[in-house]
Amino acid sequence: MERKSSIRIAALTLCTALGIGAAMQYWPGTGGTRTVQTPLVVSDVQEVSSAPRAPIPMDTSMTAELPAAVVSSAAAPVDASVIAIPEAPKETGFACEVAMTATPAAGAMIAVQVIAPCHGSERVTLHHNGMMFTTLMQPDGTLSVEVPALVENALVIASFLDGGGAVAQTQVTSVPFYDRVVLQWRGTSGLQLHAREFDAEYFSEGHIWQGAGSDPTRAATGEGGFLTRLGAPDAPDALLAEVYTFPTGMTDTFGTVALTVEAEILDTNCGSSVEAQTLELRNGRDLLSKELTIDVPGCDAVGDFLLLKNIVEDLTIAAK
Repeated sequence: MERKSSIRIAALTLCTALGIGAAMQYWPGTGGTRTVQTPLVVSDVQEVSSAPRAPIPMDTSMTAELPAAVVSSAAAPVDASVIAIPEAPKETGFACEVAMTATPAAGAMIAVQVIAPCHGSERVTLHHNGMMFTTLMQPDGTLSVEVPALVENALVIASFLDGGGAVAQTQVTSVPFYDRVVLQWRGTSGLQLHAREFDAEYFSEGHIWQGAGSDPTRAATGEGGFLTRLGAPDAPDALLAEVYTFPTGMTDTFGTVALTVEAEILDTNCGSSVEAQTLELRNGRDLLSKELTIDVPGCDAVGDFLLLKNIVEDLTIAAK
């Protein structure tokens, strides 16, 4: 498989940052998230750079989507693994309470189930330790999804546009064995996260990206990493994310995993700015957040790809 069009290496300059997802980055009991403002704009065709700057204040612009009970009780400890937030009954003939469960799954994942009888086919946003994505409920008001855990004491929030929602908590003890990189954005941005493991060529077996499928069993055996795509692009005003996971604590292989962000120039993003965020979980340290603003070239470049180097650092896997 080959690219149909050229790849451009873009230069980065400073500009205003987007505080996407910052509202959930210091949820009690989930572990600290160190937010570093790295506003970037992409233009021209040159080398790139990205250097962390001083921490920025928490942005609460996204809290409007959170259930009111969750926002107002942020200081209270969460002891239960399942918390339901009642809602006002709708004219359906049955209770409209939203219920949610979270259980640990293979690959340091969280198996999340939501039951919301009065929210069939509706938009729902899931929040976990600064990561957010939007998906659609099934017509019967249920949802099942696996979410990459970013902290051992994992808290997941589901929120609906009418203020309803629920919270679930679980322990994912395998988190320290994995390194994770998250790329998240809003709407049609054309963004992609690419990982090339141990000098793998593009589109070979070791090239992990959205077009290569996802195989978590590679991580369970220590063979290599996998990519998780989160969110429904067809949901209104969707928040989307891609997460690359590598089993750093379980592999005998050593070398470098080259990580790059690419942006396809589309009719929907050409000549505009694309805002995004990266979250990096490495070597058991606190989650590191960087904000990005990418200035996409004009519409005469539709079909080309911007190759954004140094947005996230490569993973260095040491020999054991």
